[in-house]
Amino acid sequence: MKPVVIDTNILFASLRSKSSKIREIFDNPEYRFYTPNFLVVEIFRHKERILQKSKADDEEVYEFLNKILHKINFVSEEHISIENLIYAHRLCDGIDEKDTPFVALTIELNGVLWSRDNVLKSGLIKKGFDTFFEES
Repeated sequence: MKPVVIDTNILFASLRSKSSKIREIFDNPEYRFYTPNFLVVEIFRHKERILQKSKADDEEVYEFLNKILHKINFVSEEHISIENLIYAHRLCDGIDEKDTPFVALTIELNGVLWSRDNVLKSGLIKKGFDTFFEES
């Protein structure tokens, strides 16, 4: 199985609901999950919104977040080649440049991107990037 790079919206969706397909996938030991360190910034930036939208209480959200973070391999953007960062930036340009680190890491690891952002996915597909993780 290729490395699975998770986008911010996947983590947020997993925190909103106690029982979800995403949580089941995170519990599947056959997958290896990766994300750029930028995800930590996104968690802090949207902390209040995550807690407000969650169907669980704050303590349960923090417990699950802790559990999930132990299953994700965080990669410093410094470990992504300049070529892949530039290529990912070109792909994300005009769609959502904040997704550049996720796309770049996917390219760097020769992995698949796990995102539920349909605007991002369709925009990337139009530009020739089509390596996505499918929640079957």
